[in-house]
Amino acid sequence: MELFFYWFDHLGVAVFAISGTLLAFRKNMDGFGVIVLASVTAIGGGTLRDLILDLPVFWAYDPTYLYTIIIAALGTIVWLRFRDYIHQKTLLTADAFGLAFFTVMGAQKAHMAEFPAIICVVMGTMTACFGGMLRDVLARDIPMVLKGELYATTCLVGASVYVLIADFSPLLALLVGGMVTLLMRLGAIRWQWHLPVFQEHGESR
Repeated sequence: MELFFYWFDHLGVAVFAISGTLLAFRKNMDGFGVIVLASVTAIGGGTLRDLILDLPVFWAYDPTYLYTIIIAALGTIVWLRFRDYIHQKTLLTADAFGLAFFTVMGAQKAHMAEFPAIICVVMGTMTACFGGMLRDVLARDIPMVLKGELYATTCLVGASVYVLIADFSPLLALLVGGMVTLLMRLGAIRWQWHLPVFQEHGESR
């Protein structure tokens, strides 16, 4: 089971690295920019999570995560050589898969370290969102978490589902929590689901 969790974590890192590489391609960055964007997207959230939880930073003790980032980025670059344009929805879809993976893996790490349920939910959300925020800031985009679409909310729901199921079946919790996050995020992309926006009284629409 631990081996499954380990490779599942690597899969999440790879998906977010691909997301960062796709955005770097759209922003016409050079090779160094690609690696930087892929790396902060893939490990930024997990790094912050481990620092807050006072746990060993996962990639510092297991450099294979860095190899996963490099391989995912290089593989994406090779694939992009056969395309001259990346549709925005491709980037959003890749980001949605990374969001789902990292939400449950962040919640799972806090849960395995025996932190309270609410901390597991917060850590799942932070793990999923923070790397993407860094990616967007470095690319001089408005972070998706601030655009009004359902984004961090999907992580909160998915991580909560994980916590509710984890004590009964960790594997089922990963699958169901990740699927809930993914479907909610894809639905938000497809149908533009938004949370209510607060406006000052009398503000024109």
